Amino acid sequence: MKKLFLILFSLSTAVAGAQSRQTQDFDTGWKFHLGNDSLAKSVVYNDAQWRSLNVPHDWSIEGKFDEKNPTLQGEGGLPAGIGWYRKTFTIPATSKNKAISIVFDGVQHNSEVWINGHYLGKRPNGYISFEYELSPYLKYGGKNVLAVKADNSDQPNSRWYTGSGIYRNVWLVTSAQTHIAPWGVFISTPKVSVAQAQVSVQTRVDNVQAMKNIEAKTVIYDAAGKKVAETHGPVDGPDNEGGANQSLTVTKPQLWSVNKPYLYTVTVTLVDGKGKVIDEVSNKAGIRWFDFDADKGFSLNGEPMKIQGVCLHHDAGALGAAVYKRAIERQLQIMKDMGVNAIRTSHNPPAPELLDLCDKMGLLVMDEAFDMWKKKKNKNDYYKEWDQWHTRDLQDQVVRDRNHPSVFIWSIGNEIREQFDSTGISITRELVNTVKKLDSTRPVTSALSEWNPEKNFIYKSGALDLVGLNYHQEVYADLKKHYPGQKIIGTEQVSALMSRGHYDMPSDSVRMWPPDAKTKIKGNPDYTVSAYDNVAAYWGSTHETTWKLVKKYDYFSGMFIWTGFDYLGEPTPYPWPARSSYFGIVDLAGFPKDVYYMYQSEWTAKPVLHLLPHWNWKAGQTVDVMAYYSQADEVELFLNGRSLGIQKKHGDDLHVKWKVKFEPGVLKAVSRKGGQTVLTTQVVTAGAPYQIKLSADRSAIKAGGKDLSYVTISILDKDGNVVPDANNLVNFKVTGAGVLRGMDNGYQADLEPFTSSSRNAFNGLALGIVGSAVKGGSISISATAAGLKSANLTIQSR
Repeated sequence: MKKLFLILFSLSTAVAGAQSRQTQDFDTGWKFHLGNDSLAKSVVYNDAQWRSLNVPHDWSIEGKFDEKNPTLQGEGGLPAGIGWYRKTFTIPATSKNKAISIVFDGVQHNSEVWINGHYLGKRPNGYISFEYELSPYLKYGGKNVLAVKADNSDQPNSRWYTGSGIYRNVWLVTSAQTHIAPWGVFISTPKVSVAQAQVSVQTRVDNVQAMKNIEAKTVIYDAAGKKVAETHGPVDGPDNEGGANQSLTVTKPQLWSVNKPYLYTVTVTLVDGKGKVIDEVSNKAGIRWFDFDADKGFSLNGEPMKIQGVCLHHDAGALGAAVYKRAIERQLQIMKDMGVNAIRTSHNPPAPELLDLCDKMGLLVMDEAFDMWKKKKNKNDYYKEWDQWHTRDLQDQVVRDRNHPSVFIWSIGNEIREQFDSTGISITRELVNTVKKLDSTRPVTSALSEWNPEKNFIYKSGALDLVGLNYHQEVYADLKKHYPGQKIIGTEQVSALMSRGHYDMPSDSVRMWPPDAKTKIKGNPDYTVSAYDNVAAYWGSTHETTWKLVKKYDYFSGMFIWTGFDYLGEPTPYPWPARSSYFGIVDLAGFPKDVYYMYQSEWTAKPVLHLLPHWNWKAGQTVDVMAYYSQADEVELFLNGRSLGIQKKHGDDLHVKWKVKFEPGVLKAVSRKGGQTVLTTQVVTAGAPYQIKLSADRSAIKAGGKDLSYVTISILDKDGNVVPDANNLVNFKVTGAGVLRGMDNGYQADLEPFTSSSRNAFNGLALGIVGSAVKGGSISISATAAGLKSANLTIQSR
């Protein structure tokens, strides 16, 4: 009998549902000091000269790129160090008998926290959420001082950019002394069918002994707010912690899927013997089931589906690690439009906002815990904290994230070095057991870089539910022989390299940059890599090579491409001044590279026709012209009205190609199906830079200081064509009810600070990120460059 993983999940962020529980945004009104002062934990410390700011905040992204910074090139060459945060706040006297806690979604890293001079604790892991109770140490009706030290000075400690500081959101939670525990509601479905879903709701309650005769009332509402199921029962439990295990039935459930991410609401209310509400927590929820099959691959709600995934690091380009929900949403929208249906959180627990958005948008998530175990990859990485902290960190991750419909795989590690010795067996079994005690509803995997099962001790543990393989596309055809009866997924694939808008010819040969671990490549003098999808790191492949294989074999459940977006750090294949990766399908600024449209043609049902490269070359030069297309039989190419012939894809082809002698003018492609035109597109020889164009992804944003509008800066000729090699220096100004959050252009070796108000265009494009101010109003944006016609734009903050 095949095993189905049948789950109903809920969003982990509690919503204030009763007067006794309040979840307060605690991001505003902080003081910050870059540097170390051990006296800063004191209540009487004078922080008047400190900088005032709101969190989330990443101080590293505000710095200058420098190869001498101890983070080194692998972390992007940005500064780190120690920073202190302080916040003074009041708690009303009426809250004296409440339970009050502070929740940090993430502090990077080695955080230590004090309240009114009392030490609350330390969390070394910068990616984990944690909570401290403040109640015993508060001054009710008076001023309180919260102090946070973020120590990111132990460098190098990562293989990619981490950011520094309180870079995720902070919450103040006030509830009754007897209350639902943090992340204390776990919802699962032992049985799901089209006719009905059996829903199990387990609720943990803290401080039960303070009250008697407590009941838990659980109600499920559909998306329209209609009650569809309800139950109630006593809260039982020994000593200080109690709980309630309840079962409900939802008839004819609307199933959560990637195409229709239907969400219910599950509300758990604690009431006393007189019916008074003590506490209440509401969670968004989704009902669905899925299965991994050793022969047929993956299915969701009974429908076969190939995992079309990407790996994402946590930085947001010019914004660094600081969490802006809109920045995450924009990345996910760009991926979703490409046809992505799954995200791998490489290689750490994500911000809660990412999971909330994946639930809402319909994206599956492989939720990953660690990049190393006891064996280090960097001099000062997490291996130092492993013995003391790994169990607690993994438990907190699972309990926080297990109620998301998007999360469908737990990953306990990435390319862990214990693959290669027998300690991998015991540690793997321990970690899987830790996960299963808290959530037995999802498969557990580890991303394995050693493909041979005879040599891999993590695999030999026998504890993994799912074989996760990184790269080694050369063995995909024989995987069933090597892993008989095993369920298999590609946890990390491709590692192709590209710079947006740059093309080296000829494009016929594949180049491995570097060809091995020891050889340094000469490359291009401007630190660019061709965007023809013919360059990859030696351990990987081109995009087309791997996708053809994954597409071919049903037993291969799918893949997660390295990576969806470029990210800060790990700039293979170049030395300094390269400071960010070349792996992304989309560049650091959010501009798609050409291969984006190959995936869109394969992974979506929408008609696609994308022509490359640009059409500015030397007279008589032979140019490799390619087109990605879908929903059509053929593509005809025209140069200045003359047909250059019709091309069709044959066999497993993913593009068509022509070799064309360049002449200025218009290069046009027409795709047809059954003789009828499907799409037409063209590229035009652009003239000299003449003017700037500004276009915002959203013309209206929310006031309050957290929303963003991404403004594309295009360098055009006098006829309105993007100039494909323009690198003009653009000055970007924001006035009114907005602020400039950062600038970028997607060039991997640009050392201008992201906080600068000027930026050179890269291949005709740059980006300005505009944030809302606290108060609403009009935001005026202007862009100027020497010798070019300027541009102006107005957006509204409401």
